[in-house]
Amino acid sequence: MSDATDRPVDDDAWAKACAEDLEAEKARRRAQHGPPPGSAAEELRKLVDAVADKVSSLQSPLFGAAAQGTVQQIIKQAKSAVEPVIERNPDVFDHIAAAGSELLAAYRSAVEGQERRWTQGAGDPAGTEKKADDPSDPRDEGPAAGEHIDLD
Repeated sequence: MSDATDRPVDDDAWAKACAEDLEAEKARRRAQHGPPPGSAAEELRKLVDAVADKVSSLQSPLFGAAAQGTVQQIIKQAKSAVEPVIERNPDVFDHIAAAGSELLAAYRSAVEGQERRWTQGAGDPAGTEKKADDPSDPRDEGPAAGEHIDLD
C-alpha cells in the first residue's frame, strides 16, 4: 500500500485551511486595528448616542435648571424620532453611505484632474495664458493685430 491510500481523504481540507487562515487574519487585524465599523445604521445610532451624551454632560452657567431639563427633553425626543427610522430602514443608511462614498470619489477625481491641469500650466492656473505658436489655440482666430473692428 502507498502513503496516499493509508491516510483518510478529506475532500474539504483546502476549504477548511483557507477558512482557518481567514479567521486568523481577521483576529490579527482586530487586535491591530480594533473592531471593524458596523453598518451605517449602527454608526448613526452611535453618533446620536454620543451627541446626546455630550450635550447632556454640558454644565454651563448659561443653562439654568429649567433650560437643562428642556435640553434633556429635546434629546429624548430626537432619539425617539431617530430610533424607529433606523430600526425600520437600516439598509437605507447603507445606501446613503455608499452614495456618499461615490460622491466623494467623483469630487476627488474632479479635484485631482483640476490640480493636474494647474500644475501642468506652470503658473497659469486658469489656463488663460496663450502658449507661443500653438496653431490649435482658438484665440489665434479673428482679426490680425492692429486691424480695425467695426462694431456698428
